[in-house]
Amino acid sequence: MSNIYCDESIILLDVEAETRDEVLTTMGNNLVNKSLVQPSFVPAIIERENEFPTGLPTAGVSVAIPHTDVEHVIQKNISVAILKSEVGFGVMGDDSEQVPVKIVFMLAMDEAHSQLSLLQKLMQIFQDENELLNMVKQTEPKAIKEILEEKLNFQEFKGGHK
Repeated sequence: MSNIYCDESIILLDVEAETRDEVLTTMGNNLVNKSLVQPSFVPAIIERENEFPTGLPTAGVSVAIPHTDVEHVIQKNISVAILKSEVGFGVMGDDSEQVPVKIVFMLAMDEAHSQLSLLQKLMQIFQDENELLNMVKQTEPKAIKEILEEKLNFQEFKGGHK
């Protein structure tokens, strides 16, 4: 696999949270503890989500794709959280609306063009209701990792280390 980091330790299942910020803090702190992002990543991702919401009302299961600037990233990665209960996220492009999110794909990219490529690939997953429902049903992080590796073709995201 290329140098986009995605292993079972950053795929979180049954995450309990009542607010969007709790979800982002839980996921972000996990990445900080694994030395994949700077400590500044957590407040930066919350601030960016406040300004530019990333909730998407996708068919079957709504998702969010929080991300922030490259200077907070040590090793590019994608973290996934399957939430125990849906949590409200602002709708991308319309921060006056909320969407009940069940899956969060947190992106930490070290190059802007990598982030765009990854977002385009993720959109293909988001358009497949059955794939999203399949991900929510998984009981092992390894199964979600395998789905992502197959669907996202991580080989395309080679790039520089910091």
